[in-house]
Amino acid sequence: MLRSLIRVIAFGCVVLLSPAAMAILGEGDKPPAVLGRDVENAVVETKAYEGKVLMVTFWASWCGPCMAELPRLEAIQKVAGKDHLQVVAVNIEDKERFRRLARALQSLNIRVAHDSMDGGKNFGVKGIPHCAIIGRDGKIMKVHRGYSEDSLDSIIAEVNQALQAK
Repeated sequence: MLRSLIRVIAFGCVVLLSPAAMAILGEGDKPPAVLGRDVENAVVETKAYEGKVLMVTFWASWCGPCMAELPRLEAIQKVAGKDHLQVVAVNIEDKERFRRLARALQSLNIRVAHDSMDGGKNFGVKGIPHCAIIGRDGKIMKVHRGYSEDSLDSIIAEVNQALQAK
């Protein structure tokens, strides 16, 4: 009995620590179907943006690079047009804080969501800022983790490359 229990525990540890269980999404992977919920509590899904470039960024109000990138991402979305690019900014703070922030950010013309459905966990978010550029084909083109404001120009250049790809 004890030997059987030890085998079950050992097997469980192997499964939990396997590369598949610890997989972090990267280039070429399909993104999770659900990103979170918007301020009206509607589910924000990746399939709603099929055929467009999708920029998903995970952020919090206390993250300087996160706050610096939101208006810049809005600007590139405005230039590209919503028919070609959608920015979804997924907040990782508590729900009430998110609601206050979403109201304050209403002037930004990007989709704001709350990570209420494990979108960050499913994307492999361990820290912020964290963003993924998803191509028109629905596959992740680039992932950036823990970048600074100095990286924003190169990330925006990658979004532009994604927009030019067919």
